[in-house]
Amino acid sequence: MRAVLQRVSEAQVKVDGALIGQCGPGLLLLVCAMQGDTEAQVEKLAQKVAKCRIFQDEHGKMNQSVVDIGGSALVVSQFTLAADTRSGNRPGFSAAAAPEDGKRLYELFAHKLAAFVPVQTGEFGADMKVALINDGPVTIWMEV
Repeated sequence: MRAVLQRVSEAQVKVDGALIGQCGPGLLLLVCAMQGDTEAQVEKLAQKVAKCRIFQDEHGKMNQSVVDIGGSALVVSQFTLAADTRSGNRPGFSAAAAPEDGKRLYELFAHKLAAFVPVQTGEFGADMKVALINDGPVTIWMEV
């Protein structure tokens, strides 16, 4: 499973012009299930995200997690994180999980992360418009 974490002051996602999820301050998470991913990997990723110390402490050091700051998360499905760009100019996405598996694992990830912080989500498979204020900016790539 792959994820891009962005430390945000705020973030929101819209579908067809309607606001369906938002967070802030906290994390915007772009998440992609890969072929062969397991529920154990989902659990591990949720724990890693919750414990990732990318928020500043009282000394200005990145030493606090989203849990420590009382933050929230916006989880958005992003199958394009599976892109293979090694050849040609058109990325391939065959490494992404099949849609039914991807949706199940994405929803499970949001559920597991919600054990640590408040979570809102995008809509799997929808044409989403995501807006954010990246704080830092701090952007982290994770894969389990």
